[in-house]
Amino acid sequence: MTLLLTVIVVALIFEYINGFHDTANSIATVVSTKVLTPRLAILLAAVTNLVGALYGTAVAKTISSGLLDSKLIPAELATQSLICALGGAIVWNLLTWWFGLPSSSSHALIGGLVGSGIAAASNNIAVVILSKPKADVPWYKFDGLIYKVIIPMFLSPIMGFAVGLILMGLLYFVLRQWTPKWVTLVFGKAQLVSAAYMGFSHGSNDAQKTMGIIALAIVGADKAGSLVDLPSWLQFLHHPMVNDGAGGEGIAIWIKLVCAATMAAGTAAGGWRIIKTMGHKMVKLQPVHGFAAEATAATVLMTAAHFGMPVSTTHAITTSIMGVGCAKRFSALNLSVVERILWAWFLTLPITALIGYGLMRGLRALQ
Repeated sequence: MTLLLTVIVVALIFEYINGFHDTANSIATVVSTKVLTPRLAILLAAVTNLVGALYGTAVAKTISSGLLDSKLIPAELATQSLICALGGAIVWNLLTWWFGLPSSSSHALIGGLVGSGIAAASNNIAVVILSKPKADVPWYKFDGLIYKVIIPMFLSPIMGFAVGLILMGLLYFVLRQWTPKWVTLVFGKAQLVSAAYMGFSHGSNDAQKTMGIIALAIVGADKAGSLVDLPSWLQFLHHPMVNDGAGGEGIAIWIKLVCAATMAAGTAAGGWRIIKTMGHKMVKLQPVHGFAAEATAATVLMTAAHFGMPVSTTHAITTSIMGVGCAKRFSALNLSVVERILWAWFLTLPITALIGYGLMRGLRALQ
C-alpha cells in the first residue's frame, strides 16, 4: 500500500511539473504577440487545461495497457518500475526546464516506462509491445510502441510544420489587401480563441498520461493483493477503471479530477524559461502568426488524442511556429535555437529510458 501511495504522489509531482514545464506550449505565442499579459495567459491556460483534461481517455488507456506487456513484469516489481519511470521523466523535465529547452514530457514518461519496464523484466525486451498487426485494421488503431509512439513522434512534427506553413501561406494570400492595423485587430481577438483551443488540447493529451500511470499502478497493486484490507474510505481504489458506456473501460472520474486539478495548478505556476525560448527566441510573431501556430498545433493534438496517441505537445506547437515562421521567410528562424531544441527532442527517449533502466536496476540490486 505504501508503494502504491508513493506511485500516486510521484505521478502527481510529475503532472505538476508537466504543467509548468509545458505551460509555454499553451501560452508562449499569445504572450509574445502581446495579446494577453503573462498573468492572464497563464490563467487562461490553467482553466482550459483543466477542462481539456476531463475530455476523453484514449491516451490514458494507451499508457496503462498499450505499451508494455505487464505479464512479463513480476507483480512485486510493477509498482517500483512505475516509480523509476516517473523519476526518469521528472529528472529530464527539470533538466530541460533549467536550460529553457521545450522538450517532450510525453516522450520523457514513455522513455522512462520502457527503460524501467525492461529492467524489471530481467532485460526481456519483449516487455515492450513493438507491434500488434491485425488484418484489415488501419495502422493507427494498432497498439504498441511503434504505432502509438514512434510513428506519431515523427508524424506529428511533420504535420505541425507542414500545416502551419500552408495555413500561414493561405492567410497571407487572403489578407494581402488588409491593412496591418486591421490584421492585428482581428487576429488579436481570434488568438484568444486559438490560445484557449491550444490549452484545451494540451490538457486532453498530456493530463491523460498520468491518469494512465495511476490506473496502471492501482490495477497492478490489486492483482498483487496489496488492496485486500483497505479501510472503507479507501474502497474506491479497487475501481480505477469503470464502464465507459461504450462496451469498454474508462478511467475513474476521481483519477481524472485529481490529475486535471494538479496539471492546472502546475500550469498556473508558469514556466518562464521555456516561454522565453518559444515565444521570443525562435521567431518574431504577430497575432496572425500566433493564431496560425496555435490552431495548427491544437488540431494535431486533438487528432492524436482521438486515436489514443500520446504525442508531444511541445513538438506540435514548436514545429507549427517553425512552419509559420518559414511562411514569413526562412531567415526569420533562429536556427541555433532550433538546433538546440532538435537535440533535446532526439535525446529525450533514449536518455529517459536509460535513467529509468538505471534506477530500476539499482533498486533491484539493493533488494
